[in-house]
Amino acid sequence: MTQNPQTSPPATRRSPFGMPVLALFGLAALALPRVILHDLRLIDPGGVLTWILAIGPMIVWIVVAVVRRVPNPFLTLLLVGAIYGALSVIIHQLLWVNAFAGDVPSAGGPAGSVVARVAAVPSGLITGAVVGAITGLIAWGISAITRSRGRS
Repeated sequence: MTQNPQTSPPATRRSPFGMPVLALFGLAALALPRVILHDLRLIDPGGVLTWILAIGPMIVWIVVAVVRRVPNPFLTLLLVGAIYGALSVIIHQLLWVNAFAGDVPSAGGPAGSVVARVAAVPSGLITGAVVGAITGLIAWGISAITRSRGRS
C-alpha cells in the first residue's frame, strides 16, 4: 500500500480586493439611499441631507479600505465605485418616470425615450467609476502615509 505523504491544509487565498465580494457590494449599497431618495423626490437636491448621503458613504469607503489595510485601495474602491455605478443605473431606470415627475426626457416619440434611457447608462457607470477612483486615490494616499509612519 502506498501511503500519502502528509499534506498541509490548502492555503486560504486572500481576495485581491482585501475583502469578500459581498462586502464590496455592501459598501456600494451605502451610497444608494441618496439615489433612491433623490429619484423619489423626497430630498432637496442641494440640501444638507443630500450632501451627507452623498459624501458620508464615500468617507466610510475610505475608512474601511484604510483600516482593513486592503492590498490595493485604489483597485478596491474603483471596484466599489463601479458596483455603485451599476446599481445606481438600475435604480435610476426603475424610478425613471418618478425622477422626472412625468416630464420624461425624450428625443421625440417612443424611440426617443429609449434613446434617453440608454444614454443615461454610461453616465451612471462612469460616475460610479470616477467616484471609486477618487476615493481609491485618497485611501491609497492615506494608506501610504500611515505605512511610512509605521516604519519610522
